Amino acid sequence: MRETPRSQGTAGGSRSRHPLPRPGRAFAHMTGAFGSGTPHRSDRRPPHTPRGARQPGPGGCPGTPPPVPGLPAFLSGRAGGPLPWLLLSGLLFALVTWQVAAHGPLRRADERLGRAAVGHGPAGLTEFLADLGNLAVALPVLAAALAYTLWRGGRGALPRAAGAALAMAAVPALVVPLKSWIARPGPLTPDTGYYPSGHTATAAVAYGGAALLLVVYVRRHRWWPPALALLLTLATGAGLVLRGYHWPLDVAGSWCLCAVLLLLSHRLPARYPPPPRASRAPAAPDR
Repeated sequence: MRETPRSQGTAGGSRSRHPLPRPGRAFAHMTGAFGSGTPHRSDRRPPHTPRGARQPGPGGCPGTPPPVPGLPAFLSGRAGGPLPWLLLSGLLFALVTWQVAAHGPLRRADERLGRAAVGHGPAGLTEFLADLGNLAVALPVLAAALAYTLWRGGRGALPRAAGAALAMAAVPALVVPLKSWIARPGPLTPDTGYYPSGHTATAAVAYGGAALLLVVYVRRHRWWPPALALLLTLATGAGLVLRGYHWPLDVAGSWCLCAVLLLLSHRLPARYPPPPRASRAPAAPDR
């Protein structure tokens, strides 16, 4: 007599088969076909969830989180934003201008210090330092830096070069009206129009702007272009004071004003770069 075959099972009587999928369970990370080792949802359909639509991050991560709204680095003190320096320079310039225009105690102390400093140092050296703020000396330095930047950077360096040029153009537009409004006499002459110092502003913006343009292309020891620009600017102010061409506050006020101009001219082009060039599609191969 032929025996009826029995269904194979375990000791508990349950069948040896794979469990059936139950509704409500997620199988996004389970294997698809038996032994395939591939995600279940990638076997027959593309991912349509937000996780599958994310773009890979810079480090090759599966996805990047969406941007969080908030103040940009340009308007915040985080991530190296220049807002604290802008505020500090602006407040110092307002304070110095107010004291000079109102004949305050800071102006009286400045005049005593200026009279005591006039005539000190070798005349030839101090005259040379004061001449560093002449347009004939400072403008060629900035022009050479602009030409080199455009040659090296091409179209991508145009916003940075335009920012430095606009900062230089803003110097007479701001300094000349302030000179006429405050009408401060000089240390050695009763003529007015000495605050703020135009020579100091020219030197600060020309040398500082050139340093900010060229530091991008320095591979090692990137500290020396800003350090050299700072040295030339300080030397110009010292020469002007020692020769009796300006009061110390005339120089200090120009430094504060030009710090604002340099920060804006350097940061705004970085915040709004030029649009990228349109890439040309590769030509179809001939058949």
